[in-house]
Amino acid sequence: MKILVVGSGGREHALVWKIAQSPLAGKIYCAPGNGGIEEIAQCLDIAADDINALLDFAQSEKIDLTVVGPEVPLAAGIVDVFQSKGLKIFGPSLLASRLESSKVFAKNIMKKYNIPTSGFEEFTDLDCAIKFVREAKRSLVIKADGLCAGKGVFVCATLEEQEQAINSILKDKIFGDSGGRIIIEECLVGPEASIIVISDGDNVITLASSQDHKRIFDDDMGPNTGGMGAYSPAPVVTDEALKYIQERIIFPTIAGMKSEGTPFCGVLYAGVMITNDGPKVLEFNVRFGDPETQAILPRLKSDLLEMILKSVDKKLKGYVAKWDTRSCVCVVAVSGGYPGAYKKEKLINGLNEVDGTKDEIVFHAGTKKTEGKILTSGGRVLGITSLGNDIKSAIDNTYAVLDKINFESMFFRRDIGKKALGVYAE
Repeated sequence: MKILVVGSGGREHALVWKIAQSPLAGKIYCAPGNGGIEEIAQCLDIAADDINALLDFAQSEKIDLTVVGPEVPLAAGIVDVFQSKGLKIFGPSLLASRLESSKVFAKNIMKKYNIPTSGFEEFTDLDCAIKFVREAKRSLVIKADGLCAGKGVFVCATLEEQEQAINSILKDKIFGDSGGRIIIEECLVGPEASIIVISDGDNVITLASSQDHKRIFDDDMGPNTGGMGAYSPAPVVTDEALKYIQERIIFPTIAGMKSEGTPFCGVLYAGVMITNDGPKVLEFNVRFGDPETQAILPRLKSDLLEMILKSVDKKLKGYVAKWDTRSCVCVVAVSGGYPGAYKKEKLINGLNEVDGTKDEIVFHAGTKKTEGKILTSGGRVLGITSLGNDIKSAIDNTYAVLDKINFESMFFRRDIGKKALGVYAE
């Protein structure tokens, strides 16, 4: 079958890599793709948010299945457009995608269906928001309502930080229309974990747990990024915690969305915090996480394409995914200066020294291929990923691969997976 994957990051490279292993897969296209995806799929000069061009290509090439990676085309309604033309596509509808595209919508769904999350208030008025934080006198989290490429959340311990965040979003409009509303919520305490499921609107397959590392520097210091690395499984997600997350968070959300008349079909990502009062939702995303996907898919022994097709065809009931019991670690190498300004088109050296087996993979994100050479083209450049018999082995293996690769001003965190070691040591 002909498959179109939409997106250009490390997540999409991992998706193409895994889908290509399926006996059901035939020709694979990726729009727009990157320098690594180009090795295993035909990349197209079509932007991920150019829905009309993507539709024209899917129709003209008779694409059998489209898999959408990033959130922007989902929030813009690509699934509705493709389905209206009789095309098979994997992902939630525009209305269901509001679980990510509107934090206010997601919070109200959680409130309505008694899904554990932090207490919150929503504001559109600058003065009212400032008045609220001045009276609160405690640590708070300020969030822009809409999509902000992972940069719309501010964890603020002081009143000065809170007022600065509110002014930046509502007054200075640093996120444009995405910041027309804000949420101010209580600051939860505890370790974070990512729980990703595939749903057909009624049934759910829960993927292996993982943990992301958002901050740019070691020990979770510095500004937030799109993600500096991830590992799977996350030992903080015990069997008991996972059961709670499924029964109190995932299942009620899927059932609630169906009750709202907007069934959720596709990938639901729950970012949760394991608090002393139990797991609580920090945020929902409506697509595979990045870089969590790079740490999860190498452990998946089942056929991802088969799982996706069963979701689209509403046939997930009874499906059980099989997993490699080993651990997996992904460390993201970024361009110096990221998440701020950085330079592009730096030559990447050492990729040919990585054996490229299923136990040792380099997923490309911000790369491009020019005259046979791989150059940097973005902030997050590569996701160096390795499996190991335990988390320590996976960490050691990943950093050993990293030692083979370099480009000018390359930067990466050196503590990815360290938290899991602490849990195992207890």
